[in-house]
Amino acid sequence: MRLLTAALAGLLASTACAPAPAVIAPVEARAPITFSQLLARPRAAADHRIAYGPDALQFGELWLPRGRGRHPVIVLIHGGCWRADLPGTELMDYMAADLRDRGYAVWNLEYRRIGHPGGGYPGTFQDIAAGLDHLRALAPLHGLDLRRVVVSGHSAGGHLALWAAARDRLPAESPLRTADPLPIGGVVSLAGIADLASYRETGPDACGGPSTIDSLVGVQVPGGRDVFSDTSPPTMLPLGDRQAVISGALDPIVPPRFGQDYAAAAAGRGDPAGSIVIEGAGHFEVIDPTSAAWPRVLDAFEGVLR
Repeated sequence: MRLLTAALAGLLASTACAPAPAVIAPVEARAPITFSQLLARPRAAADHRIAYGPDALQFGELWLPRGRGRHPVIVLIHGGCWRADLPGTELMDYMAADLRDRGYAVWNLEYRRIGHPGGGYPGTFQDIAAGLDHLRALAPLHGLDLRRVVVSGHSAGGHLALWAAARDRLPAESPLRTADPLPIGGVVSLAGIADLASYRETGPDACGGPSTIDSLVGVQVPGGRDVFSDTSPPTMLPLGDRQAVISGALDPIVPPRFGQDYAAAAAGRGDPAGSIVIEGAGHFEVIDPTSAAWPRVLDAFEGVLR
């Protein structure tokens, strides 16, 4: 474990332009779990549910560690293929509780998705931006240290976490651009769909195929707006933030090549970014604190927040 932590820390500290090879993190063999198996377990509750906008889905759940002081913040963005018919914040409750017990404040965001009124482009992205920026209002009330904020997302949420780090690079004409986005210290992408165009073309059909990406960002037509220019993180590189891109080697929904390709592209543009592929892990082990993959995820948080 110490060797893995050191390797990741060195990778994220580096600003070299050459893409770094993935860190391969072995874990003990176990059949990958499904989200239904994960959600069948008892879940702890957040300390507060707080609205960041007027819509019923514009809220976050705040998990606060014990003790006084200014707490580092981990923002969680759940996955579920950006779709309203799949689970929401509850997917992240397990890791939120574990992170809270380790001294992190956790801001677990809900947002409008495909199938919700106002979901898709631009609403889904605007919700993530508004939820992040709402931390400025929460910080003095709850002892949050906004100098140490990391955004982490799972699957579709991994895409939105990387996008959140790119907000200050959005084109001036984009409806997603805001005047003063909250600075973040880095990103931990967990089985994230980092490259929308690549996933649309070559990704598994688990999220609904190309139609899901089209529903999220719009259909690309000749002579029309580039639907990926303000929505897909590779188009906005370099982000300038530390990025740990974690994949499960057995992930059938977001195979590790997507994370590896993105991390290589980010590192090639000078970003302190690295890929970690966890042997024996599937899609949901990376958000399961009882899994053998979890210590590797904790190492990534420590490396990005250090």
